[in-house]
Amino acid sequence: MSRFLKVELKRAGVTYAELAKRLKQHGLKDETEISVKNKVLRGAFAATFLMAALAALGLTGINLEDV
Repeated sequence: MSRFLKVELKRAGVTYAELAKRLKQHGLKDETEISVKNKVLRGAFAATFLMAALAALGLTGINLEDV
């Protein structure tokens, strides 16, 4: 999942700082640039984080074969 999220961030041209900002708009108030970066680089995050990140990137669906 981490690799998929990194690819989608790159594709969207969104930085970790921008993702943290967008996540706050999606209800994840405690996320910072560093916490987002650490989660993505470690690959250790909850499904709720992944769903919020995908929503923050404007993705309306994903193909499970891409994951």
